Amino acid sequence: MEDKIQRQRFELKYRISEPKAQQIRQFVRSYLDCDLYGQTQPDLSYRVNSLYMDSDNLKTYRDTINGDRNRFKLRLRYYDAESGPVYFEIKRRYNKVIRKERASVDRKHIADLLKGNAPTYDHLIHKTPQQLHALANFSYLQNFIDARPKIHVSYLREAYERENSNTARVTFDRQVQSSTSFRVDNGIWANAKNPLLVFGNTVIMELKFTDRFPHWMEELIQVFHLRQQSAAKYVDGVEKMKNRRLTAV
Repeated sequence: MEDKIQRQRFELKYRISEPKAQQIRQFVRSYLDCDLYGQTQPDLSYRVNSLYMDSDNLKTYRDTINGDRNRFKLRLRYYDAESGPVYFEIKRRYNKVIRKERASVDRKHIADLLKGNAPTYDHLIHKTPQQLHALANFSYLQNFIDARPKIHVSYLREAYERENSNTARVTFDRQVQSSTSFRVDNGIWANAKNPLLVFGNTVIMELKFTDRFPHWMEELIQVFHLRQQSAAKYVDGVEKMKNRRLTAV
């Protein structure tokens, strides 16, 4: 999958019903196109998998629920259960701005990196200084808080964007599942067992933009009477999993 990450952006999140999601989809299609990968998938959606890292005292979780204005999350993201890269991602929040950096890692090196070993160009699929810098930053934060895999989150994503621009993006996330049952085995995570639905049948819609708030997004909010709400997949997943051990199996 092509890396079209919005490295700095604003995010607005909404919890909506499936019928409203279908209506909003038609509105959004007047301004954006379904992303290229989604166009080839059933229901225009593809599966996103994330393995969230945190300390044993859940520092990044607590920073979020405490409303810390400057905070970060660490996660490993992949789109195919059997092949393709795994992205080591840092997602930071500075007041209202979201900043992301990530490095594309060959799966055979993941176990080595999760042990806290120093990253090198050999770990990377794209061997560039920018990628190594991102991976080094991830490794530093991982070791600084002694982060380990805690929760596996999976969902189906339907995404819309401009063909030659990532300045505006709209996503619909469905069937958000959270589980503490996973394996890190040669860099491949097995299908999670006994997952919990984090938001039930609710669809999580996100409006993402990198610069000025588009007028059509403002119109969308007004037309569909939307109310911005929190929908943090990791944090809400932890809340759902409180009675389960947050450790890898």
